[in-house]
Amino acid sequence: MNYLIAGLGNIGPEYADTRHNIGFMVLDELVKQENVKFYHMRLAYYAEVKHKGRTLFLIKPTTYMNLSGKAVNHWMKELKIPVENVLIVADEIALPFGTLRLKPKGSVAGHNGLKHIEATLGHNNYARLRFGVGDNFPKGQQVNYVLDGFDKEELPELPALIHRSIEMIKGFATIGTELTMTKYNK
Repeated sequence: MNYLIAGLGNIGPEYADTRHNIGFMVLDELVKQENVKFYHMRLAYYAEVKHKGRTLFLIKPTTYMNLSGKAVNHWMKELKIPVENVLIVADEIALPFGTLRLKPKGSVAGHNGLKHIEATLGHNNYARLRFGVGDNFPKGQQVNYVLDGFDKEELPELPALIHRSIEMIKGFATIGTELTMTKYNK
């Protein structure tokens, strides 16, 4: 079985390690743990990870967040991945920092990457792993907040949350969305 896991973010050093790039950070850690590496391919950085008889195709779109759908759509077609085997990893300001939520589908909740994926695919029936980054920003400062780094109080907690996100990705590909949700959506 093949799965497409897309971690959302923006390319470029100025975006590295920002809240909006948590999707990239999760996949970066996964390839590091699996001792594989990303290759710059069409519309994305691309890597393959084998896990319990499954192949996880990992992509980090190079289209910038607002055009994430282009990369997701391209790689779904290229690899012939059905939408039920697609998982998008993205930051979520509607969830408190440290909250991880896997959902089989859902609204874009104002997230530009998810918005473009939904517009490109024509529906929202794809799974997403929402990584809570909190909403500790003054009115109108959302963009600055998500494009900023994590707070010094949050940084020590990041590795465990990223590790848990990786477990949830592997769960999605092995035991499925429902069981993974039961196990990890606290």
